Amino acid sequence: MAEAHQAVAFQFTVTPDGIDLQLSREVLKHIYLSGVTSWKKRAIRFKNGVLTGVYPASPSSWLIVVIAIMSTMYARIDPSRGMIDRIKTSLPVSEFMTVQTQMVLSAILFATGLWLSFIFLLRYILKALLSYHSWIFESHGKMSFSTKIWLVLVKLLSGRRPLLYSFQASLPRLPVPSIDDTIRRYLESVRPLLDDEQYKQMETVANDFKKDPAPKFQKHLKLKSWWATNYVSDWWEEYIYLRGRDPIMVNSNFYTMDLLYVIPTHRQAARAGNVVHAMLQYRRKLERGELTPLRALGIVPMCSFQYERMFNTTRIPGIETDFVQHLKDRKHLVVYHRGRFFKVWLYYGGRHLWPSELELQFQRILDDKSEPQPGELKLPSLTAGNRVPWARARLKYFTEGINQASLEAIETAAFFLTLDDEAHGYDPENIRSLDLYAKSLLHGKCYDRWFDKSFTLIVYKNGKIGVNTEHSWADSPIIGHMWEYVLATDCFQLGYTAEGHCKGDINKSLASPTKLQWDIPKACQEIIESSYMIAKGIANDVDFHGCLFNEFGKGLIKKCRTSPDAFIQLGLQLAHYRDKGEFCLTYESSMTRMFREGRTETVRSCTCESTAFTQPRGQLALFKKAADKHQNMYRLAMTGAGIDRHLFCLYIVSKVMGIDSPFLKQVLSEPWRLSTSQTPQQQLNLIDIQKFPKYVGAGGGFGPVADDGYGVSYIIVGENLITFHISSKFSSPETDSFRFGQNIRQAMLDIRALFNLKEKM
Repeated sequence: MAEAHQAVAFQFTVTPDGIDLQLSREVLKHIYLSGVTSWKKRAIRFKNGVLTGVYPASPSSWLIVVIAIMSTMYARIDPSRGMIDRIKTSLPVSEFMTVQTQMVLSAILFATGLWLSFIFLLRYILKALLSYHSWIFESHGKMSFSTKIWLVLVKLLSGRRPLLYSFQASLPRLPVPSIDDTIRRYLESVRPLLDDEQYKQMETVANDFKKDPAPKFQKHLKLKSWWATNYVSDWWEEYIYLRGRDPIMVNSNFYTMDLLYVIPTHRQAARAGNVVHAMLQYRRKLERGELTPLRALGIVPMCSFQYERMFNTTRIPGIETDFVQHLKDRKHLVVYHRGRFFKVWLYYGGRHLWPSELELQFQRILDDKSEPQPGELKLPSLTAGNRVPWARARLKYFTEGINQASLEAIETAAFFLTLDDEAHGYDPENIRSLDLYAKSLLHGKCYDRWFDKSFTLIVYKNGKIGVNTEHSWADSPIIGHMWEYVLATDCFQLGYTAEGHCKGDINKSLASPTKLQWDIPKACQEIIESSYMIAKGIANDVDFHGCLFNEFGKGLIKKCRTSPDAFIQLGLQLAHYRDKGEFCLTYESSMTRMFREGRTETVRSCTCESTAFTQPRGQLALFKKAADKHQNMYRLAMTGAGIDRHLFCLYIVSKVMGIDSPFLKQVLSEPWRLSTSQTPQQQLNLIDIQKFPKYVGAGGGFGPVADDGYGVSYIIVGENLITFHISSKFSSPETDSFRFGQNIRQAMLDIRALFNLKEKM
């Protein structure tokens, strides 16, 4: 047992003179090393905190200002216009504070104030520059003179080596659009979905809302935008995610896949060892703020606030609302394997465990033949079912004794790891392989992922991996950033031996993983079983299809002089029309991270222009017009001029004020029967896919949003591949994921034919 192994390091003897403690030298060594590591970490965090706090200036610039002011004083020049003398007179005179010391201290204080003022001025100027968005609306390859000047100024003020959070204080706030603009754009978005009579009715309701009570709501919203960092993000997290009482499995959580074609090793424990070690390296960089901030054009910074809660984070269930618990410096993870939970320490002697040491620990878990305790096997299904029963069960059965201690170990872990007993991954010989892989990552067996953790790492017995992510704390580009780092580190830095093991020596003196203990009564086991049955019903209804479109990719689309995203979105509109014979309200996720604490905005991809293109079977002029329209809407969404987040916040204000709005109620109840999202790739550019074409990611996906609709996630991989992840429900007679995938493929080929571009790039 692990407890027995650890006890030999601490011995005592009872004597007539008292208790004689005998401490092991090895233990004292580890205590010393842990303390040194802890202080190093604090020092690095303090240093990086200072660098971030004074950015875009640097601490050395303070010294330059102080020297400059002192030099002017010795030259008998007063650049402070008497302020140094006024500071001097306010300082006390004593034997320790001579007149000369007063003068020097006064000059230093003035120089510091001048330096801080300079920092605030630089930040204000940078914030003003980052509020300029005309560059987004300029044609590709064409840049105006004003934009060129703007780029030079931004580059000059951005400093040389920014840290992850360096730009946070310089990012502009998300602007509140005008009521007139939002109503106009909304009516324009629903025009292709309504007949003339329905549209006139909607127009009347919208115009009535615009007159009253919209101005009242708008005033409160503007007040919030001045006071809060972001007028959307906190309400979005609370009301869209945390207040939802339905299961988060499938309905909210999303997944990310491994490399599409490559499995670096087929040894499950070895792959887990490398990947966990790579995640710990990423976490260390993240906690120190040492990651490079993401920047559009390599210059315009994106907000980094979502990264903060990636690790050490759990969604805690509540009766009315959940909350996100984020901790610091968690030194363990919890592993689930064949119905048992194990606690694995991630540090030894003040350092991270090496990959080979982690492999040893995970192999010990795989070799453990013990059986699950009563109620333990399906315990994670509590996180897969409805939130209220889980919250009540947690309060009743998990707030004392060994159950509390074991649950606390899970909820305070760095993240959750499942060593899955199935094998998954893409198999060219099996057309269903990608579908089954996606379903496994999204819901598994409904009891082998802890869906409340910020993310669950899944490692299959054939060495394939994936991630299931809880959605409230961040959006997919954030987990994608970490995932790209992990895959590149795993394959190109850490590597494996010829036998497929992790590199490095094996330290067999490590204490074995600790098996968590449970005492789950029959009443709680019934709740667990009930949650499992609800989750199983949801999982069994998910119809998934993974479509690898390799007829052409971004390379050929560039020849069409069209945005790849617009090309694909119009392909989806054409495919949906052929699939169902009608148009529907379409959701495409766009990011608003050019603003502080920005998350997402909706692009309503079904437009009058797109419907005009799809109905007469696609003329080139209509396609180009529809593509330009879509690209313009995407740019508006990115720059804070979207529709849906503004309407959502107006609705929240109406509820708080107790004023009913038929218009907002109708808008917020409209179903998104086609929900789409593009998975970003190569955020870090760590893998050269031109040099290593097999090392491409497969992207990820999510469950269907509407009962009778489709969810489509896609990733543009390199120049020649686009992967579609399509979800729907078996229970709907209107949908079929495989059929929709075939329609997407044909629509993409038909659009290519408009340009007479036959060759594969």
